[in-house]
Amino acid sequence: MTAPEPHPRRFTAVVFDMDGVLVDSEPMHVEAMRGLLMPYGVAYTDRENEEFFGFTDLEAFRILKRRYGLAPDEHELTRRRTELLVALTRTRTVPMDGIPDVPRTLHGWGYRLAVASSSALGVIRVTVETLGLVPLFEALVSGADLGRGKPAPDVFVETARRLGLPPRACLVVEDSRNGLLAAKAAGMACAAIPCPATRHEDFSEADFRLGALPELLPILR
Repeated sequence: MTAPEPHPRRFTAVVFDMDGVLVDSEPMHVEAMRGLLMPYGVAYTDRENEEFFGFTDLEAFRILKRRYGLAPDEHELTRRRTELLVALTRTRTVPMDGIPDVPRTLHGWGYRLAVASSSALGVIRVTVETLGLVPLFEALVSGADLGRGKPAPDVFVETARRLGLPPRACLVVEDSRNGLLAAKAAGMACAAIPCPATRHEDFSEADFRLGALPELLPILR
């Protein structure tokens, strides 16, 4: 008697957002932004920070430049902030609960893994290196390289293209509503894991809502 065929998996790949999913980076991001804007007399607020969840730095700085009449252009401000974040990431990275164990387990189970973030590619790379996860991820995709951050679907569409997979084969792990909306607009399922800064947001469209990353494992086993 032959053994029954295993039940086919719903997903082939898991696509992780970075900030708030892999690393508790929000305090570091706020610190970098405040340090950059303080010399221009701008007191960057927590409310403004929430306004830009999922945005690329270029998108955020275009708005801030108009709002406060900043002299440097958005490209120069973005370059400076990236330098600050790379330096901070090397010494101040705080892994989220389940990192590195969950990605390592999923990789061991045969899932293909990627990171899709609105952060600059240099920040994504140094974060993944600091976490010791470089060999696990097939693709590191930055919305900053594509022109539009979340809730636009661009970063997830590009991630599926690089993996050579249809969007329906990818499960996105996100911590913000803008990220959730971007995943759904790309045709992907989404597991929402709100972080302290996003717990008040609406995640009603999520396919799964989890309290912490380790809760993903029983869903994908």
